[in-house]
Amino acid sequence: MITSILLLITCAITVVAGIRFFKEEEKRAKEEAAAKEPGRFGRPEPEMKKTWVWKSLGVFSLSLFVSMVQPYSLERVDAGFKGIKVNLTGNDRGVSNYQYRTGWVIYNTWFEQLLEFPTYQQHIDYDPQQVITRGGFAATIKPSFNYSLKPESIGDMFVNLRLGIKEVEQGWLKNAIVSSVNDVANRWEVDEIFNKREEFESAIINECNKRVSKWFQVSQLRTNITPPGSLQAAIESKTKAVQEAQAAMQRAVTAEALAKEKIAIARGDSAKEVIDATANALAMKIKQQQLTPLFVEYIKWSTAGPNVPRVPSTVAGNAGTLIGVK
Repeated sequence: MITSILLLITCAITVVAGIRFFKEEEKRAKEEAAAKEPGRFGRPEPEMKKTWVWKSLGVFSLSLFVSMVQPYSLERVDAGFKGIKVNLTGNDRGVSNYQYRTGWVIYNTWFEQLLEFPTYQQHIDYDPQQVITRGGFAATIKPSFNYSLKPESIGDMFVNLRLGIKEVEQGWLKNAIVSSVNDVANRWEVDEIFNKREEFESAIINECNKRVSKWFQVSQLRTNITPPGSLQAAIESKTKAVQEAQAAMQRAVTAEALAKEKIAIARGDSAKEVIDATANALAMKIKQQQLTPLFVEYIKWSTAGPNVPRVPSTVAGNAGTLIGVK
């Protein structure tokens, strides 16, 4: 397109130059005619005027036609892109004949092709797709992710695919991404996908990069997966059942701990009673060993009240006989 505009400008310059040239030719012809026939000098020459006008129109028309059908084009490969100039002729028709180009590039559109490939990260969103999870449940995904081309592998990708970047996005790359999501989803149960989505998507990124790492690098993939309504209800029921089971297990653990605590307390109480009974028995035994008939009589006497007659307060000899003294 740019080349065609330049050629149009060249054509205009050529027409202007042609007009000046034809005017000079007319002036010279008039001077020659005046020299031969002085009476005709200064009179208009209609035939000569028609001649240079038609010649000028012819040059302009030819230039315009050439500018419209010429095969050359001038394009600029922008920063952040790498251009490939492909030869469309020969036995291989460009399959192995390409050159990297940057900046301004002139090429013959009849025999050559210029393709541009971005070398910086691109973001892409795919239409919703259905995948089958482990167990046969269907779910809907809408993949979105970033990818970048490996600059040193662009030529090899073109040799193998023979497509521009937009066609690759909607063809080869899309198949690789969707098939990776499907294969990983087949290994995951549906509730695990939603409970561990970060791990699930990380596994997909790893699988994608295994398949496309020859030419691409995939990152920041989001599956945006959504289950059908019936499956969502089943997931919620299962999640609720799991939570209830975990709560029941927790209650069982708590009850077991309380039972062990009670047993420990009971054992402690029993041990205390045994210790107390043993102490009481030992004390009783000691007291029994210390009691004598004389000591018993003494206790009776010392603990008698005012209304209780006292026992004799004199002991005769060593016989242990108490004698009452009045």
